[in-house]
Amino acid sequence: MEDQWEKLIREIEGEIWQDFSETVKEHVRNPKNVGQIKDADGYAYLQGQCGDSIQIWVKVKEGIIEDIKFWTDGCGTTIASGSMITELARGKKLEEALSITPLILLEAMGGLPEDSEHCAILATNTLHEAIKDYQRKNH
Repeated sequence: MEDQWEKLIREIEGEIWQDFSETVKEHVRNPKNVGQIKDADGYAYLQGQCGDSIQIWVKVKEGIIEDIKFWTDGCGTTIASGSMITELARGKKLEEALSITPLILLEAMGGLPEDSEHCAILATNTLHEAIKDYQRKNH
């Protein structure tokens, strides 16, 4: 009986994940840049339309994002979006990071189901707000 139960669970998990790319699955299972930066130069906290929230911390040196971390209380898609946006922004000049759009993030992730695309928008907006926070403090 246990084997049938485990088989059923695997089948359900397969159906749930069938609309997600391998990139998204990898970022859900092994998210990058999770945590906080205690002496961050910029910080933002935003809540999305679904109730998920993302926090992003940035450390900037000579106009380049030297370190970046995120935290979320959200679903797997929000975790993947936070992970990927931090990977895209790390090492970029501030202007380059501000030019990352939700579409760029979605393309990097291999797409998302339409009803999950708001997670990419939330992650992108939070990154932009963290950079703007840094700019307000330093200009």
